[in-house]
Amino acid sequence: MDTKGGRGETPPWDIPHLLQSLDLDVPALAVGIPGRTLESTGDQDDNCVLTAAHRKKLKYTVHLGDHSLQNKDGSEQETAVAQSIPHPCYNSSNEDHNRDLMLIRLCGRASLGPKVKPINLADHCPQVGQKCTISSWSSVTSPQEVKIIPQKQCEDAYPGQVTDSMVCANESSGTDTCQGDSRVSLVCGGVLQGITSWGSDLYGRPERSGVYTNICHYLDWIKTMGRKG
Repeated sequence: MDTKGGRGETPPWDIPHLLQSLDLDVPALAVGIPGRTLESTGDQDDNCVLTAAHRKKLKYTVHLGDHSLQNKDGSEQETAVAQSIPHPCYNSSNEDHNRDLMLIRLCGRASLGPKVKPINLADHCPQVGQKCTISSWSSVTSPQEVKIIPQKQCEDAYPGQVTDSMVCANESSGTDTCQGDSRVSLVCGGVLQGITSWGSDLYGRPERSGVYTNICHYLDWIKTMGRKG
């Protein structure tokens, strides 16, 4: 499959860390709450999920092992959420996107296997020019290839809004997650480097990149919260 410059359907369950989350207040599959990233925190790596804090809801369930939003094969797992833990310094009352990160603890442990696997956290920050993959939900999981861009380039695109705790990615061909996509994770070299936070309606133009919470800045907090479950 060629993921450069466009979309293509992923081979079934080729992104086993991408989860689907559904609001309990509406019929299943009636809303497009973004997929979550099953994240490995050590001892609790089978019941912790990472997402953006701005996605916090009062109620939701999590579906694991989904490949398509429409077609099911009976092997999917469903679990309720025990606790949602936004970063304590995240401020949801304004347009400050800093610390846009939340850990979700599941009520039960995931049954890990070929279709459901945790993704490892990066132990270093992503490098400019590094090729990464962004995963999103449409009708099927659709990965796209992007590159990490210089921080200065991102700051110029979004004056006064980008901080060191954010990382930006885009592709010169115009590929990036777009408004309306249930977009979620930035994976570089097989490890989680970013969670989609914000960006412009002009996604897909090189000067307007996707902005991600830079996971390497929050490793201690993630691991501490993950071990408390």
